[in-house]
Amino acid sequence: MLRHGADGVHFAEQWLMKRNCSLTPAQMMAVYLVLCCVSLGIALAFFAQGASFILAFAGLELLLVGAALLVYARHAGDRESITLVGRRVEVEQHDGHAMARAEFRAEWLVVEPSGGQGSLIELSGQGQRIRVGRFLRPDLRAALAQEVRRSLRRACLQVAPSHSGNEPKNEQ
Repeated sequence: MLRHGADGVHFAEQWLMKRNCSLTPAQMMAVYLVLCCVSLGIALAFFAQGASFILAFAGLELLLVGAALLVYARHAGDRESITLVGRRVEVEQHDGHAMARAEFRAEWLVVEPSGGQGSLIELSGQGQRIRVGRFLRPDLRAALAQEVRRSLRRACLQVAPSHSGNEPKNEQ
């Protein structure tokens, strides 16, 4: 992909890795509300028959399920992105409400596995280090690292337009 900048055309590419979530937090809340209505309806029916302890257990159940769904919803938007624009690489990691960000120069960036086969990919350079690939299957991480390296080489090979100063001047 090409992006036009103030000083001409820049090479731009982005890799976005995120959780594979079936339901959005809003959909999950709707499911939880339906679950609450059904569970409380059944508990109230048993309460009406004289089994008062069922209502307490239903309340505890809904409280625990609600806590689990809250943790799920909090991490449903977790993601990692690697963005290459010109010769600048930006890495962002969103985990719950926390965000980590690192910026590198393409020509100084080293891309390698942080351990053995299938481990996370470590991006390091200029005194910074960040690991990515949490949301990829381990067998796909090496392919991502290779693709990022290829794009970095292409970005570093692009030469900005040069002005030699020997261009004719328009004198009047």
